[in-house]
Amino acid sequence: MLAFPRQALAQELVTALQGLSLLGDAHNGLFLAAPRRTGKSTFLQGDLRPALEAAGVVVVYVDLWADARRDPGALIAEAIARALQPQLGLVARTAKKAGLDKVSLGGWLQVDTSKIGKVDGLTLVDALRALHETAAKPVALIVDEAQHALTSEAGEAAMTALKSARDQLNQPGQVNLMLVMSGSDRDKLLRLVNTSGAPFYGSQVQRMPPLGPDFIAHLTGLIEAQRPTLAPVDTATLQQAFEAFGHRPQFFMTALGQVLSPLASLSGRFEPALLQAAQQQQAQDEAQMESDYLGLKPSEQAVLWRMLAQGTRFRPYDAEALRFYRDKTGKPVSVAQAQKALEALRQRMPALAWKSARGEYALEDAAMHRWYESRVAAGTWPPAPPQGLLPLEDD
Repeated sequence: MLAFPRQALAQELVTALQGLSLLGDAHNGLFLAAPRRTGKSTFLQGDLRPALEAAGVVVVYVDLWADARRDPGALIAEAIARALQPQLGLVARTAKKAGLDKVSLGGWLQVDTSKIGKVDGLTLVDALRALHETAAKPVALIVDEAQHALTSEAGEAAMTALKSARDQLNQPGQVNLMLVMSGSDRDKLLRLVNTSGAPFYGSQVQRMPPLGPDFIAHLTGLIEAQRPTLAPVDTATLQQAFEAFGHRPQFFMTALGQVLSPLASLSGRFEPALLQAAQQQQAQDEAQMESDYLGLKPSEQAVLWRMLAQGTRFRPYDAEALRFYRDKTGKPVSVAQAQKALEALRQRMPALAWKSARGEYALEDAAMHRWYESRVAAGTWPPAPPQGLLPLEDD
């Protein structure tokens, strides 16, 4: 995919994480939300990480979706262990040659990097302190798709431990541990900060700015340089197409490559064809969501409708929710039936509902919120089944 550095944004965030900005609370934790496939992970690894390292910070990066089968808490512990191992220096290498698993560090602890985060191993707090002290540098921990930590008790415990490490390692005017938590679903990420029991209660989730006109201008320059016959490129139409693709560079660049291909049988300009491809993709995405919704049983539709309408305020079993289900299905829906419907939404492939370790529910794909809101605004909600097709019935 086209590389588009966002160095200015990265540098602004580094300054904020170091506690050098006049306003903001990033030094206590930076929480960034951006929809899937809009370049969030690319920015974290390709722009923010190098900017932090250039500022003399040891960076630990972990993607909690890298292996969805693994416990998020274990993934975080292993990432810290991998970063700590090369910092152990000559003592660690000597110990390894001697066949020893543990090495003495600074006279105050024993380190077994294979057991970090486990009951009989080093805690995350002590592991991060060890990393900071052995490197003699501040540490930044970037947790991509951080909301996934909430799906297990160990993941929640890891988040609480990271908050404790932040409180212990940071002092007024001295930021030794920087935490960056990103998520593709703002509603889920908010669960880390928005209640008194949340690990980072009081912090704010910020929307990461999407790629915009500067990206399109950069792309336009490349096209005109490589294909002079296409100059001047209609940047307004490219911007419109990019927005129709949901600011998702991968889909946009794939479509652009297709319309610019010498094998494409285009007559006329490429920009209208690109915009048409974007609109077709948008229509396909919405058609798939409508098909998923219409393929549900009435109780499942009612529960999903309630989730779409309520967002973070969704409570599946309160009296108001049960009344909503009854109104939409035309018959009473018990707590047990609502629970069965939620589990059915979670078990679908791909899943439509997400559940935290605390029993909180949310949409699996935040794009459904945008689809729902656009349908409501257009007065076309709820979707109606095609004429002649009978809806499914509950068991």
